[in-house]
Amino acid sequence: MDDLHDLQEMGPVDYLCIEFPPGSRPGEGLPHIVSLVDRGIIRVLDLRFLRKAADGTVNELVGEQIDDGLALFQGAASGMLGGDDLEDAAKVLEPGSSAALIVYENVWAAPFAISVRKAGGQVIAGGRIPIQSLLAALDASERDYVGS
Repeated sequence: MDDLHDLQEMGPVDYLCIEFPPGSRPGEGLPHIVSLVDRGIIRVLDLRFLRKAADGTVNELVGEQIDDGLALFQGAASGMLGGDDLEDAAKVLEPGSSAALIVYENVWAAPFAISVRKAGGQVIAGGRIPIQSLLAALDASERDYVGS
């Protein structure tokens, strides 16, 4: 992480574990990350790929094992993702699936984060709402509205 600038100047850092079931095409979806990086919206700090075999064994994908569409991400490694993170991801993967684990800085939010820190504030909680949960909540709200 040699190029990681002063932590006080960074935006919030998030992580994602994205599962790709058998037959999916990760090489088509993930390259959009490059556009986010190019536009200064995020900065990728770490990116690792896993595959869980049908028998449950998990391997990290490296070099030629990575699809051509994902090869551009090789070398995005800050050391933030460790063995425990890979083990945790492996536990939730379905057999036959692969996964991308990504740690990224939200560069777009850095000015806000810096101003909050300078004012003495700090983030004490955060989270992410999966799209599936939002859709379920909207469906439930629509059913409640129709039912009233």
